Amino acid sequence: MSGRRRFIVSSRSIRDGYASYDGPQHHHMARVLRLRSGDEVMLIDEQGRRHLGLIDQVTQEWTAVRLTETLEASQFPDAPAITVIQGLPKGEKIELVLQKGTELGVSEFSIFRADRSVPKLAGDKLQARQERWNRIVAEAARQSERFDQPTVAWHPSAAAAAAGAANAELKLLLWERGVPTPLREVLEGMPRPARIAIAIGPEGGFEPGEAEAFSFWGFTPVTLGERILRTETAALAMTAIVQYKWGDI
Repeated sequence: MSGRRRFIVSSRSIRDGYASYDGPQHHHMARVLRLRSGDEVMLIDEQGRRHLGLIDQVTQEWTAVRLTETLEASQFPDAPAITVIQGLPKGEKIELVLQKGTELGVSEFSIFRADRSVPKLAGDKLQARQERWNRIVAEAARQSERFDQPTVAWHPSAAAAAAGAANAELKLLLWERGVPTPLREVLEGMPRPARIAIAIGPEGGFEPGEAEAFSFWGFTPVTLGERILRTETAALAMTAIVQYKWGDI
């Protein structure tokens, strides 16, 4: 099964035992990967089902896949769903977090305007940025042959982002002030949670009021040690650690 190329598919695109692709996905399959009739593929839909199939037709406009078997999502063990709550940093750093976080298996990115965020996004500018963010995670998911594509949400404040992750079983706040607990101690002996939320501030970290908002929603302040990591490094390091402990790394 692992040798098959993997692609994300909408269940709405599957009819009568066939799935079809056009646009950028068709171009990637037919022109970049040069798939041809008879090649084996795996398609993963939004409900986690994996559809095994064979390339049936490749034309100038579309690629058709004939499905041979469908495996329900319940047949596969679940890794924790990881939400990275990221204060919007300067420049293109958020794009690095989105791309590499997708490769590491993040399920959801929750980006918020922190008190120390320099970029001010609103209206058409925010919409254009959100469209770009979604393109980045879609491309990273395809490149890394993920079984799904993470979502990207925007929040106007730290409080709104914290409330949005209230149902996570494990909530971690990377906080360099006060007396945070070493991450190793928090994770040691803990059973695998179904959902993990990780909150990272922008350059300069959180303001005290923002940290209080996360604490109100049950986030535990943690530290990665004496070294101060850049915001984009911290998000990826935290993700890799929890994925190593409970995920699929």
